[in-house]
Amino acid sequence: MTQPDEPILEVRNLKIAFSTEDGLLPVLHGLSYTLPKGRVLGVVGESGSGKTVHALSILRLLPPTARITEGEIRYRGRNLATLGRAELRKIRGNKISMIFQDPAASLNPVLAIGEQLTETLLAHRKMSKSAAREKAVKLLEKVGIADAEKRLHEYPFQFSGGMCQRVMIAMALALEPDVLVADEPTTALDVTVQAQILKLIKQLQQQSGMSAVFITHNLAVVAGIADDVLVLYAGLCMEYAPASQLFERPLHPYTQGLLNSLAPVHRKVEVLPVITGHPPVPGALPAGCPFAPRCPFVFEKCRRECPPLFEENGRRTRCWLREGK
Repeated sequence: MTQPDEPILEVRNLKIAFSTEDGLLPVLHGLSYTLPKGRVLGVVGESGSGKTVHALSILRLLPPTARITEGEIRYRGRNLATLGRAELRKIRGNKISMIFQDPAASLNPVLAIGEQLTETLLAHRKMSKSAAREKAVKLLEKVGIADAEKRLHEYPFQFSGGMCQRVMIAMALALEPDVLVADEPTTALDVTVQAQILKLIKQLQQQSGMSAVFITHNLAVVAGIADDVLVLYAGLCMEYAPASQLFERPLHPYTQGLLNSLAPVHRKVEVLPVITGHPPVPGALPAGCPFAPRCPFVFEKCRRECPPLFEENGRRTRCWLREGK
């Protein structure tokens, strides 16, 4: 039983590596955070920063070449990293659910939507097929799909991208999980549908009181949904802060660069600022701070030593500029 002050999900010093012909290739370097009940954590960063690998590791869905080399992923006090397959099956989809990046690729093209929805219910709940079907209709209605009973008999190709994503959300929330992991759920959608999906996820999350880990490369998306934000770069946490504080006053130069590159809403800009250079290749991190080659404030110490996470008024920042603040 989770105590009031105990987090629903806690990641402790998580390290992940891929097996290659030349040995282990580290891609995540000691990630740690806590997720309290009812809170949404936004995880942001460029492609290759370790966002999706981290998301897949929560439910042990990593590819065969990847493995957790160190650390813990604790759900209600239990370490998911060491659970057996039978115990994991009781948690996947039931207590912790996941929405994947591409809804069209995540749905089975040869099975009707109703079959895919009821499969989850029948696997984890003792109910008849008719009861599962009734529940599936209610779930589709809950996520805003009209004429839900008829749509149960249709196939994924008969749904738009936005509707497929609504189906994926219905499947993820079917068993009323404690934690929802959403891995870039709006990437393949246009901005109008994206806004609708974000609003829907936020509404359902608030109604159910579940916790969520929302992963994206877009800080603008995080602004409307997250309570706290974790900024990843090259497999390292660069900044961790309440969302309101991070957007009002980003402390890390990388976070500042991400925010500056967003198009302003109320004025026209001919050329947007960009972060120069490219993220480091996994396994070939520079000797000092991994962001040093791209940082506009770099100095000699940055090139020699990788900074720790400095604590400051409930925030964490991996930058030598914050030392002694």
